[in-house]
Amino acid sequence: MSTISSDEAYRQAGVDLKSAEAVVDIARDAAKQTAQPWLLGGIGGFSGAFEIPEGYRQPVMLCACDGVGTKLKLAFEADRHDTVGIDLVAMSVNDILVNGGKPLVFLDYLATQKIQAPQLAQILKGVAEGCRQSDCALIGGETAEMPGFYAPKEYDLAGFCVGVAEKAKLHPRKSDIAAGDVLIGLSSSGLHSNGFSLVRKILFTDNDLSLSADIPALGETLADALLTPTRIYVKSILHVLNKHPEAVHAMVHVTGGGFYDNIPRVLTPGLSAQIEAGSWQPPAIFPYLQQLGNLSNEAMWHTFNCGIGYILAVAPEHADAILATFATETDETATIIGQLIHTPGQSEVVIR
Repeated sequence: MSTISSDEAYRQAGVDLKSAEAVVDIARDAAKQTAQPWLLGGIGGFSGAFEIPEGYRQPVMLCACDGVGTKLKLAFEADRHDTVGIDLVAMSVNDILVNGGKPLVFLDYLATQKIQAPQLAQILKGVAEGCRQSDCALIGGETAEMPGFYAPKEYDLAGFCVGVAEKAKLHPRKSDIAAGDVLIGLSSSGLHSNGFSLVRKILFTDNDLSLSADIPALGETLADALLTPTRIYVKSILHVLNKHPEAVHAMVHVTGGGFYDNIPRVLTPGLSAQIEAGSWQPPAIFPYLQQLGNLSNEAMWHTFNCGIGYILAVAPEHADAILATFATETDETATIIGQLIHTPGQSEVVIR
């Protein structure tokens, strides 16, 4: 009986080794766009190597991982894959940032039924763009072809980030955070990457809408509104922290769980966050979803970022200077959205 080659054996099992080999070239091209001086070596080894940049006395390594969630379903249906890579990077680098850290390196994991080179190239183009926006190097990753495990042309994504911070400058600075601190919110680009199971139910199950539908209330198609990538705040926040090193006491990435679940993560006992809901104008997608889904205010605040993707708690005497820095030296839209208040025996988020 004749034997079969490894290529043929894998092909019969549903795995194309030639396509798998092409992934390395695509990934290497993406990684080249994100090269940083702290890297040692490049794509293709068994692991990625980097050194801690100079200037840290007591460097603390920070790690984060996340995915894109069911927002991917919309990318599949629209056959648009160039923004979800940005989402993937954003969810981890923004989390590293909350602790005052600088993202250094990023790794991605992609699993799919069958590698589609054009699709993969779009995804990695987005990953590289997210790394570029955050001055973070794409140091490696894994692409797994898993026949019979995923639906045709579908995939899952996960991302992993390592960053660094000076130990003495770690956030939140819980010994400094206090009643009277001003809450400055930075505008989101839209839904970011959270709440999409509810979004899909409202739009496509309950109302039978199409991604290609042009929605007058939004001024764009649903696909354009929903696939807008998550905003990356790294460069702006690190600039503000460097310019106002003692002024920022705590920071919040408003992600899954919205205001009610994320703000309490940095509060100390007896402190609450009082949010003035009318102090900013949310992107049109939020009131549109609330009206269409008949959602309560509480449901909105507990699920979505509602137009504020990142929050800083700052010493009140520095609030105006920080707002001026955001306005003149970054491309962020920053607004005072509330303050911290003293509430004996409890910590909560009060939205009024």
